[in-house]
Amino acid sequence: MKKLLLIAAVAVLGANVNAQEVRFGAKAGYSYSTLKAKGDGHSETSDPLHTYYIGGLVEYKLSDKFALQGELLYSPLGGKMNVEAADPEDPTTFLNVKAKQTYHTLLIPISAKYFITEGLSVSAGANVGLILSAKQKYSADLGLGPLVELEGSDEVDIKDQLNTLNLAPFLGAEYMLENGLFFDARYNLGVSNLAKHAEGGYKLTNSFIQVGVGFKFGGN
Repeated sequence: MKKLLLIAAVAVLGANVNAQEVRFGAKAGYSYSTLKAKGDGHSETSDPLHTYYIGGLVEYKLSDKFALQGELLYSPLGGKMNVEAADPEDPTTFLNVKAKQTYHTLLIPISAKYFITEGLSVSAGANVGLILSAKQKYSADLGLGPLVELEGSDEVDIKDQLNTLNLAPFLGAEYMLENGLFFDARYNLGVSNLAKHAEGGYKLTNSFIQVGVGFKFGGN
């Protein structure tokens, strides 16, 4: 009986220690997203889509120097691609028409972290993106400021033209204050071909930069 009580006590203490190594949190911030299209020896990088991300995280501290972190985020990603007119006399040639593509994406980043100091860490991992829906809308650059939406141009569903998986390895850095408030930044390099019906070696990828702020609860 005494042995059972001793084992139970050790198990409870171990559980408490483990619980102190786990921190939950929330984060949000700014995303700078671009698309890159390659095919037939040509390459084009889109104008950026300035957007945001928001979600939660869990961090498991393995030691004073290493940790694992998983997150669940939502972000509308994409970019603004140039539209080439088939006819040189087409008015769109002079309006510099762009196709704004927005991919509503669920992001699942998994990373390994190394702590340079108690508050400063660097990380590397992979961002598994799942495109939930995708829309496209045409707009024109008249040289007078922001893009102008073309009259009669409705937002079109293009989800059936895209693959769902958007895999992006990333590198990042984070600085956390003693009260749990932290600031982080990442560069995510898109490697998945998002074009579902790719022909002639055509490839469409989505890379993005994230800069944000968050708060972690719990910990030692």
